[in-house]
Amino acid sequence: MNEIDSKSAIEALNHIMELELAGVVKYTHYSLMVYGYNRIPIVSWLKGNATESLDHAHKAGELVTQMGGHPSLKIGALLETEQHDIGDILRESLEHEKTALAAYYKLLAIAEGKSVLLEEYAREAIVQEELHLDEVNKMLRRPGDVHAFRE
Repeated sequence: MNEIDSKSAIEALNHIMELELAGVVKYTHYSLMVYGYNRIPIVSWLKGNATESLDHAHKAGELVTQMGGHPSLKIGALLETEQHDIGDILRESLEHEKTALAAYYKLLAIAEGKSVLLEEYAREAIVQEELHLDEVNKMLRRPGDVHAFRE
């Protein structure tokens, strides 16, 4: 087994941590901006995503310190679009999930064949992110539409 490039792995983990912390802020904000008849289940779903993002950020930070690194105090990009229609919120969520997924794939590429711990962490996160993408994709479809949502 080859030795992992610790610097690259720590950078990737810190980037993940920053993205996930941005997810906490975004999902919390979104949950406050939902209005209408379906508010309660959507707010609950968004709060759940905020909690999960915080858990993901914490796991990434734990791995950073385990590798001898220093967890980032930064938060990923926060863009206020002023668009608060449920569809707009879901499309923004979809973009956020795609960005996070790419970050986990980058970590997997760094860890593959070098760290089972980081590989498994990345793989588990990739599964969760892909399931989130599918969930949001289905939420963006019109009832009865079996084809994947396309922007």
